[in-house]
Amino acid sequence: MHRQRRFLSHAGVLLLAALAAGACRTGSPPQAAGGEADSASGPAPAAAAEPTQARSEGVIPGIEVLLRDSMHLVRGKRVGLITNPSAVTRSGELGADVLARTPGVTLAALFGPEHGIRGDLEAGATFVGGRDTRTGVPVYSLYDRTQRPTAQELAGIDVLVFDIQDIGARVYTFVWTMAMAMEEAAKRGIPFVVLDRPNPITDAQDGPVMDMDVREVTQVITGYYSVPLRHGMTAGEIARYFNETANVGADLHVVPVDGWRPDMWFEETGLRFIPPSPNIRSVDAELKFSGLVLGEGTNVHVGRGTDSPFNYVGAPWLDANRLRDAVAAYNLPGVRLTPVQITPTRDPKVDTQYRGQTFTTLRLDVTDRAAFRPAYTALVLLSEAKKQNPAQFRVMNAGFTQMIGSRWARAAFDRGDDPREIDRRWTQERTAWNAIRERYRIYPRATR
Repeated sequence: MHRQRRFLSHAGVLLLAALAAGACRTGSPPQAAGGEADSASGPAPAAAAEPTQARSEGVIPGIEVLLRDSMHLVRGKRVGLITNPSAVTRSGELGADVLARTPGVTLAALFGPEHGIRGDLEAGATFVGGRDTRTGVPVYSLYDRTQRPTAQELAGIDVLVFDIQDIGARVYTFVWTMAMAMEEAAKRGIPFVVLDRPNPITDAQDGPVMDMDVREVTQVITGYYSVPLRHGMTAGEIARYFNETANVGADLHVVPVDGWRPDMWFEETGLRFIPPSPNIRSVDAELKFSGLVLGEGTNVHVGRGTDSPFNYVGAPWLDANRLRDAVAAYNLPGVRLTPVQITPTRDPKVDTQYRGQTFTTLRLDVTDRAAFRPAYTALVLLSEAKKQNPAQFRVMNAGFTQMIGSRWARAAFDRGDDPREIDRRWTQERTAWNAIRERYRIYPRATR
């Protein structure tokens, strides 16, 4: 997902002009609790049930809300389900198994994103479909090959359903698998249903909004549409935003999470944490990933192949103590940097840099989640690492340009511009983008 390897060549359109034009055309979405009323004159961006207040049973994921009061979306239909092991009920049962035994529903096909149906594949690894051992239905991959469901795979499907727990970072591929599947469903008039889940790292945002003209400098599934690096949206909200502003025109229905507030961290929901991929093992890893993924485009090691991926910044050629001292001048909020020794695994099956080498690196300990800014922190660390080691530091692939969001930001980083100046422009980008993003909220705004 995250080690960018493939290089494409087409240019897209610039973000804000296109989206601003879309904003002028379409008005506001249907009213959600705490949101604005609908004033759209054209097609609704998405049908989304209004979320209710939190109940004694806690936060209820979209799959259970579907079974409780939205069965009309799947009853009597052949269902194609895009899913992985993160899609569980509160009791820990896989949504695929639940739908397979639900009266009136025919589970006709399963579609797996990166890391596969069982979630045990390394980033970028391919998997071969077949039949699911528990349900017996066909399984198709949406990561390798075309990254989209094909006409043959969708033949006979009456409704396509997406149920995967995202982590809140643009580079994570799951929501873009959803977006591409929405496009294919729209082409064939197949309704598309998103069973929503919380954003585990809240609705806070950080980092650059991606320009569309860098979308295809590498594989588009790591940045298919313009959102910040830490985007602050749920899958359902991204589906609504993408469906209208990209003119997809899917017959989209979002089944919301019941009882979730956007200021909730995942631990506050009472839902089970299921690692969405082998290297994302905690909510803190999800939070740090939304910034430290920038290091994946460089020769700086961020913890793959250790006991705590996305928890370190360092390299054998980098003086960790000197880097910590330089970074101290920025007064980075909500994080403590500690020099420690690590030795990335020698296992050839694990995608990691500096395999088997022991070196001192900086461990990132988040001391205040609300204050911590993962993307800005990563930008500062990489900028200072480059400044201190110009002969050793390297950007390794074009994916870095996509992750950093724009050609101007890449040029500024390459020049060695002050990361505070880059961040100021990123803040301006997010402010402009949020004027559009607000129209696609489903849940009441965070208050803390």
